[in-house]
Amino acid sequence: MADLGRAENTIALLKRHEEFRFQKKFGQNFLIDSHVLDRIADAAQISGADAVLEIGPGIGTLTQRLAERAGKVLAVEIDRGLIPILAESLAEYDNVEVIQGDILEQNLNDLSERLGGKRIKVVANLPYYITTPILMKLLESGLPIENITVMVQKEVAERMQASPGGKDYGSLSLAVQYYAAAEIVANVPPHCFLPRPKVGSAVICLRTYAEKPVQTGDEAFLFRIIRASFNQRRKTLVNGLKNAGFSREKVNEALSSLGLPETVRGEVLSLAQFAALAELLRA
Repeated sequence: MADLGRAENTIALLKRHEEFRFQKKFGQNFLIDSHVLDRIADAAQISGADAVLEIGPGIGTLTQRLAERAGKVLAVEIDRGLIPILAESLAEYDNVEVIQGDILEQNLNDLSERLGGKRIKVVANLPYYITTPILMKLLESGLPIENITVMVQKEVAERMQASPGGKDYGSLSLAVQYYAAAEIVANVPPHCFLPRPKVGSAVICLRTYAEKPVQTGDEAFLFRIIRASFNQRRKTLVNGLKNAGFSREKVNEALSSLGLPETVRGEVLSLAQFAALAELLRA
């Protein structure tokens, strides 16, 4: 099969399947840049011993490269119209299995079993509108995921990697960084896709922690505190938590214990500080 990282080969494949129609609701933008494809596969650090879960294989462009490196690739594609195209583009690879379905509706434990119960490396070109739900489902799953390498909207990647105090830092930054170290490994301009999206993209690699960077007695409570702290960014943390049902006195007392002023805003607190604050408020 010709390299689908070249635009002319992608166009030729789509012409052979003239019944296919791009589905805007699925955010379909196919990569046509071999260099970027190699960067994604390199960042995922895939070897012949690895089991890979690919979300949204599209026409199989990235899947081909993954299959050439991995022991097994399980690809989940939501669009039924792409299944015949994948059958052609992946015909040469006997280590690829394609499942038609919505990843958000899949039983991840079942998928893990189909991959032999090994540690999993996840690779995906995610639709912008559904990036966060998919990532959080994976991170919260408890599966043996070693890393997640995904193409997302550049702005979203920057939020995942952001540090305290910056404009991009928020609840998504903290949620991701509770589970994994986040690193943007490539910026991808619109001309690398067919059709071209209206915004820039980025490849970000999330390397999951063997042990969480902070300890908490109640994860749900910790993230309740975090969400409340960022619901209204212009408010002080005290006011944000007061609106979430915590007394001003208790919040001020907890902040004082941490050496933080009453006027502090949530956007300057680190994950460790949020964890400490949550434990004080939970006591």
